[in-house]
Amino acid sequence: MSRQREQSFEYTDKNILVVGAGKSGIAALSLLHRMGARGILYDGNEALDKTALSAKHPEAMKGVDFYAGKIPEEVLDTIHAAVLSPGVPVDTGFAKELSDRGIPLSGEIELAYPAEQGELLAITGTNGKTTTTSLVGEIMKAYKEKVFVVGNIGEPYTEKVWDSTPESVSVAEISSFQLETINTFYPHISAILNITPDHLNRHHTMECYAAMKERIAENQTKEDFCVLNYEDPYTRDFGEHRCSAVVLWFSSQRKLENGWYLEGDTVFEAKKGQERALFNIHEDMNLVGICNVENVMAAIAMTKAAGVPEQVILDVVRKFKAVEHRIEFVRTVGGVDYYNDSKATNPDAAIQGIRAMSRPTILIGGGYDKGNEYDVWLKEAKEKTKLLILIGQTADKIEECARKHGITDILRAESFEECLKLCTANAAPGDAVLLSPACASWGMFDNYEQRGHLFKEYVCRLEQ
Repeated sequence: MSRQREQSFEYTDKNILVVGAGKSGIAALSLLHRMGARGILYDGNEALDKTALSAKHPEAMKGVDFYAGKIPEEVLDTIHAAVLSPGVPVDTGFAKELSDRGIPLSGEIELAYPAEQGELLAITGTNGKTTTTSLVGEIMKAYKEKVFVVGNIGEPYTEKVWDSTPESVSVAEISSFQLETINTFYPHISAILNITPDHLNRHHTMECYAAMKERIAENQTKEDFCVLNYEDPYTRDFGEHRCSAVVLWFSSQRKLENGWYLEGDTVFEAKKGQERALFNIHEDMNLVGICNVENVMAAIAMTKAAGVPEQVILDVVRKFKAVEHRIEFVRTVGGVDYYNDSKATNPDAAIQGIRAMSRPTILIGGGYDKGNEYDVWLKEAKEKTKLLILIGQTADKIEECARKHGITDILRAESFEECLKLCTANAAPGDAVLLSPACASWGMFDNYEQRGHLFKEYVCRLEQ
């Protein structure tokens, strides 16, 4: 379903400030060039060098003025609008200064949306976004010729939207940071997988965080669909009281009159109380854990709403493998199974990781402190955790919480390499080693991908 896109701002011949010189900022500059705008790039890191940026991104930086650390007042006086990268909160001092000057603020998603010519499917949620987006993308690719998988998953939406056509499909993973700066953006089919505590250092309260997630559907109408988790109190309340789209439910805990649900080992689809078995989660899925059953049900609901035949959907589900860094089996060494769950950057995601383990587990936790609490995760982890190894800024906080919940076998590591050596030294045949930190990677790593890759490289070097 393609629509006439609204555009809240005309960019042609305007001076547009892009705030943030990372991947999304560079992609935004490229799109602004195509829109006929004059891009100006600013980053708060005064150590950044324009020559190096221009060498790395010659086309995007062509004719662009770049300012690092400070931007002159006379330049700010010429700005018509600003595009904030997702890592730049709207309540920072600089963003507030721009707003106080009357400069309209938007983000990369809002910038890209008016250029979208095809159908748009968008997924958000605290956990499961990447797996669900990847699976939806694979299903759509099996049915459509031209499919773009974009957003928080890797390639910026701004980088691909210019290539969209009336026949193409864009599948976007959207974060709460990106949803802060939307205005006209809305997908034909959206999904909110779950809402649990995360990024409270940015959004401050759960109410604010949940409201950001709900924004993915705020411009939808009854011509659109929103896929929601019936077992999540936030998404259920939203679906029952505030969602303006047609709601499609999924549940891992109960039978539904309408929607997709898990009963025993089988996923069913129900319409007006009439149920049909679709597949067995052990025989017809490569993914492990109830969290992934929920992700698969959400993907099925979205792609059926998009008109994909059921057999095409189920064929892809049967072949689909785990997304890298999300409960990803690495290898078995000396009878020990190693799993990379580096994408578990909050406690709720880490709960899903430990639930998926079927062996005594050496659990690696800790990292950057996003203001989360760890009680629910560690209560869940107690039964399966043979040893807890902690790293990073949150190690003290997690250890105190772990001991409160009866986990007493705890080791600390000053470096990631030391941590991994402790794992192999303490693992015995029949155990699992799980990197599922419940924290962001910042401080010790550039991102969770780097953390996961280092873990996998170490495991692949181990001798049998």
